[in-house]
Amino acid sequence: MKEINYPKSFSHIGITVPDINEAVKFYSEVMGWYVIMKPSKVKKEKETAIGQMCIDVFGEEWSEFEIAHLATSDGVGIELFSFPHGIKEAPEFNPFNTGLFHFCVQDPNIEELIEKILSYGGKQRMPIKEYYPNDKPYKMCYVEDPFGIVFEIYTHSYELTYSSGAYSK
Repeated sequence: MKEINYPKSFSHIGITVPDINEAVKFYSEVMGWYVIMKPSKVKKEKETAIGQMCIDVFGEEWSEFEIAHLATSDGVGIELFSFPHGIKEAPEFNPFNTGLFHFCVQDPNIEELIEKILSYGGKQRMPIKEYYPNDKPYKMCYVEDPFGIVFEIYTHSYELTYSSGAYSK
């Protein structure tokens, strides 16, 4: 009997930001994400499980960082990191290179969310577009947070957006 490979759920994403408090403010006030752990410091030490885990992941070339945890309405975690000696500008946007390209959020009122993002210092990277203008009222847009992190907004779920197949007939 063939083993069924069930889809895995998405747990969380880690995002490095230049200022942990400004990022928590943006993501909680603009995106409405719940703050489940306020910003706190993690110091390099081997006496705790978190300290040892961070050494395992980050190596020895750090002494401390700040971390905060937020959650979306559907329970996906947003783990924010701020390292004191890291580069404080976002890397150049280059979707052609291997790596994380973007993440996407869903909001039926895309225009209002974009205005809020802009009012907090973010950017709109393109005009709002409809994927299927003759069939579905589904809209999308790429934006940036105030720290230069690119993400996308859909008005409808991923499944509904792509359920009809090809982009054009």
